[in-house]
Amino acid sequence: MNNIPQHVSQNASFAATNPLLPLRAEDISYAPGGLALLDRVSLQITEGGISMILGPNGAGKSILMRILHGLIPAGSGSVTWRGQSATAETRRRQAMVFQKPVLLRRSVTANLDHALKAAGVPRGERDMRAAEALKEAGIAHLATRPARVLSGGEQQRLALARALSLRPDVLFLDEPTAGLDPITAANFDALIRDLQRALGLTVFLVTHDVDTLHATCDRIAVLGEKRVL
Repeated sequence: MNNIPQHVSQNASFAATNPLLPLRAEDISYAPGGLALLDRVSLQITEGGISMILGPNGAGKSILMRILHGLIPAGSGSVTWRGQSATAETRRRQAMVFQKPVLLRRSVTANLDHALKAAGVPRGERDMRAAEALKEAGIAHLATRPARVLSGGEQQRLALARALSLRPDVLFLDEPTAGLDPITAANFDALIRDLQRALGLTVFLVTHDVDTLHATCDRIAVLGEKRVL
């Protein structure tokens, strides 16, 4: 992490004049088909650092993250960024890494190029952004490798690189080390902490893994019984 790309200082300057945060969720409930999965969840995330939602499987952590990111609408309640409802511009400044990355039958670099093209990034910028993101994620040496032959840890780093290539201000991570062996998981946690500090990201992480607490997070909310405890 010694050679920070030039876009980092540019992003930091943009974020300083156009802050997304704080993110505030108020009385979020979600009950598809009458089955309550979240019940009046309220929380606030401030700028910087790593905020964690901790809870057992089935507590509603991933559902809450998807609502905050705008992937699914809440049944009731509100999510605001700096006091305003989310917009398309708000979501363009966020990125998310899912527990099980979906990878195309293409090379590592081609997976990033596809995401950047979908985000409207001009062709002339896509190669540079992809190379920078792969370096940040520690997998630049895998650029030409078919994505689907990578190990589980490498695939998760590719998913992270794909998110980083979008240059988000806010990064959502949904159980990113689930299914990884302890050493690979610990290395991924350390990478997230290094990236958060180096890139000035605000990271929102959900997990059931208590071991992640010690090295990674700055703020913790415990989710259980469909509410923040």
